[in-house]
Amino acid sequence: MKDNPDKILISDLLARVRIGISEKERERPQDILINVTLETDIRQAALSDDLENCVDYSKLTKSILELSEVSQRKTLEAFATDIAALCLSHPKVQAARIRVEKTSAVRFTRSTGVEIYRRKD
Repeated sequence: MKDNPDKILISDLLARVRIGISEKERERPQDILINVTLETDIRQAALSDDLENCVDYSKLTKSILELSEVSQRKTLEAFATDIAALCLSHPKVQAARIRVEKTSAVRFTRSTGVEIYRRKD
């Protein structure tokens, strides 16, 4: 991998997720903002201009939303880790930075959340 890897960005994806420690929090899905930065090498995709050589971020976004719908995690930390694992399962993705934020968890804040970085070994 290059020193300055190419990146694919998925910004401010809004998902509805049942998440939280208390039963009250888990009664209804909550709005969660998801930001994903994927490290990959896009040179082959750029040369060929062929989707087969790309990370299909439309398909990946749909997969993240599907994961959000079935997730039963209690913490944002665990949920972010699940998203990172999903992203890293793509053969062209070498690393992923995931930020997930609850938009109504703490009064007087726009959002609260976590950010993780995971890399293939």
